[in-house]
Amino acid sequence: MTADAAPANAGFASLDALVRPRSVAVIGASDEPARIGGRPIAYMKERGFHGEIWPVNPKRATVQGLTAFPSVEALPAAPDVAIIAVPAEHAIPTLDSLGKKGCRAVIVFSAGFAEMDAAGAEAQDRLTAVAKRHGIRLLGPNCLGVFNDSIRFYGTFTASFEKGWPVPGRIGVASQSGAYGTHVFAAALDRGLGMQVCITTGNEAEVALGDVLGWMAQAPEVDVICAYAEGIRESAQFIAALELARRNRKPIVMMKVGRSQLGGAAAQSHTASIAGDDAVTQAVLDEFGVVRARTTEEMLDIAYAASRRIYPARNTLGVLTVSGGAGVLISDAAEAAGIAMPPMPEAAQEKLRGLVPFCAPRNPVDCTAQVTNNLPLITEFAESVATDGGYTSILSFWSQTAAGRSVGPALHQQMRAIRAAHPDRLWVMSMLAPNKTADYEADGWVCFEDPSRAVTAIAAMGQYGASFAKAEQPRAAVPLPKVVLPETTPSEAVAKALLAEAGVPAVPEHACSDSEAAVAAAAQIGYPVVLKILSPDILHKSEIGGVLLDVANAEQVKQGFATLLDRARHHAPAARIEGVLVAKQIPTKGEGAAVEMALGVFRDPVFGPVAMVGLGGIFIEVLKDVAFRRCPFDTMEAERMVRSLRGFPLLDGARGRPKADVAALAKALSALSAFAAAAGPRLAGVDVNPLLVLPDGQGCFAADAVIELQAAR
Repeated sequence: MTADAAPANAGFASLDALVRPRSVAVIGASDEPARIGGRPIAYMKERGFHGEIWPVNPKRATVQGLTAFPSVEALPAAPDVAIIAVPAEHAIPTLDSLGKKGCRAVIVFSAGFAEMDAAGAEAQDRLTAVAKRHGIRLLGPNCLGVFNDSIRFYGTFTASFEKGWPVPGRIGVASQSGAYGTHVFAAALDRGLGMQVCITTGNEAEVALGDVLGWMAQAPEVDVICAYAEGIRESAQFIAALELARRNRKPIVMMKVGRSQLGGAAAQSHTASIAGDDAVTQAVLDEFGVVRARTTEEMLDIAYAASRRIYPARNTLGVLTVSGGAGVLISDAAEAAGIAMPPMPEAAQEKLRGLVPFCAPRNPVDCTAQVTNNLPLITEFAESVATDGGYTSILSFWSQTAAGRSVGPALHQQMRAIRAAHPDRLWVMSMLAPNKTADYEADGWVCFEDPSRAVTAIAAMGQYGASFAKAEQPRAAVPLPKVVLPETTPSEAVAKALLAEAGVPAVPEHACSDSEAAVAAAAQIGYPVVLKILSPDILHKSEIGGVLLDVANAEQVKQGFATLLDRARHHAPAARIEGVLVAKQIPTKGEGAAVEMALGVFRDPVFGPVAMVGLGGIFIEVLKDVAFRRCPFDTMEAERMVRSLRGFPLLDGARGRPKADVAALAKALSALSAFAAAAGPRLAGVDVNPLLVLPDGQGCFAADAVIELQAAR
């Protein structure tokens, strides 16, 4: 049995009628353009919708100059999409009528469903059942709707268009929040960014965020996707959408709110969805190269840069500046963002010093303001950065010089030529020249006033490039072991045996029911040994003094055996005691010592089994230096997780320590992920802490393990 990493065909094109309709019925149509049932009609009339508009209003013969129909049944044909803008109590029968008419896509503006209370949730369930019975793709309820300016379709009642219509561009917005989704559009409009498609999902009774992301991932109208999420309701479509976007080289920049406990609670009450564990969501986004924005400004910065469609797979940053101070600022920002800034080759540095002796040519390359006295030098410096440095991204800092009447025109001419000579690079300009921004953008430059914001956007382009390159490499299927779980939560010994069979090796040990057997086991293993109380009911043995270290001889084994039984009877009198576990003690200090790591699995309510790796012992709780991935994954992905830890230098020979057996650790982590995927929903969690990783080539061993199970049904 294997786990296939490729998503199934998720049917995203089924949303075409919702986003690219040829006919639109508006139920609850209003003759007042400012009312909820009137705005969509007014917008589509003004913009010139490329299809037919059928208002439904039993009280009027016409609506905003269009022929009105008294009922859904009276419509001339089944509309591609219908907008329900009636009170909640009328939404369900209206939806049923549309289904009988043959309509296959419906937008429900109506509120008063699951976002309200239990009665609203029950009504939403009935709404969903009607939609599924008729095969209707249902957007909402409690949503702000959709617009697709490429066909002048405006199935929305947002007031955002009072400040202007979309400008040409290929950025799409997918948002669970209608107000925030249109806020992003309005903010983009202020910056002149082309955002022509926006879909808001509201309560997600049927169509969820994953469906919308998947549609945008295969839609020719969209090159870059901005997403706003409060909670992921359904994982399969979401995962399939992220994978499709990555395969199609369409970057997603997402604002996922609910990081904090308070924020998570607010998100759940607002959308009636499961916020889930933010760390797990972050791991899923990382897995598919989705960049997470912290602010609206950052989201738009990244979307703007991504619109150039240059995504360096191995991102390196070269900086050309007339300010040493700006160079330091940029260097700090690059280090924080994780972008490499390799130095210029020595020969190139010497060449540049020959041009301007007091320049600083290492990288950042500070050509100094001297070049403004000899403008052709700008081209030589820029060409050297591009050719000799070979950087994939180049940030040029000119501040207000670019706007100057004396230097600006010549600078622009030379910058245009250098960018045209190297069109495969990501060229970014930091300048205070609003009057010149459009000219530089027309030449293919990405322009920012603030160089730190520029660095953040450049870093994101590298993240996309690395993810897109990874998608081009077929991922090997992960073999899943055959796992038979016991009926009840197992003891440590049984847990280790199950994991060892799956590929997570355990320290040499024996379960002993009496002291004589314990002495024999210790002699066979070799001193010193560790003694542990063995009970399926005592999962945290150290808390009751149930672990004895450095047991050095037979007499200590006998005494220790009796001590552990006494402590168990005293601290957990109702616990089932199976005896004592005698295990080899692997040193964690001194020459050849093992590094303590922790592996774990827990079942996320949205994404299923998720594996974790981090520094072991007490450090995992104190430092929280951990990495997560959905299960299962191969050893290459497991090693990437390990190397992403801040504490990885402890495994990599820091301060004279021997290098640890990272390959063995990755193999064990991957095996644990496969075990979790194969075990099924009864597996609640696994805790392997510590996993002792010996020096390179000597392997790793689980010193303790807990498997927690859901009760058998």
